[in-house]
Amino acid sequence: MTREFPREAVAVPQARSFVREVLDTWGVTERFDDMLTCVSELAANVVRHDETHGHSFHVALSGRDGLLRIEVLDASRRHPVVKSPSADSTTGRGLLLVNELADGWGVEPRDPRGKVVWTEFKIAARQGVTSPW
Repeated sequence: MTREFPREAVAVPQARSFVREVLDTWGVTERFDDMLTCVSELAANVVRHDETHGHSFHVALSGRDGLLRIEVLDASRRHPVVKSPSADSTTGRGLLLVNELADGWGVEPRDPRGKVVWTEFKIAARQGVTSPW
């Protein structure tokens, strides 16, 4: 499942709602909050740091063999960077959260331009529900 979002602040809660809807449809309840937090952080990074003004971004979900993958695709070639914020800093913790909550994450180039930032979660394979499993 994939959906396109505008590169605007309003897209962050929209992306979160999209993931919530898909997870509900697929019957995924475990690690639900972790997944929603991660997609919020990845979408917020696109909105804040994507230098390709005016472009949209996509959020895609897929699952197979007990592994759920969430991807955020944008037109920027700029890779996100894990930071070490100071104790009183109000930003810079998003990828630290993703790193702690997900079972894996990474960045891949996207043709003809841009990148995919992905995060994966190990969950029980589903049977008898509408899902990619």
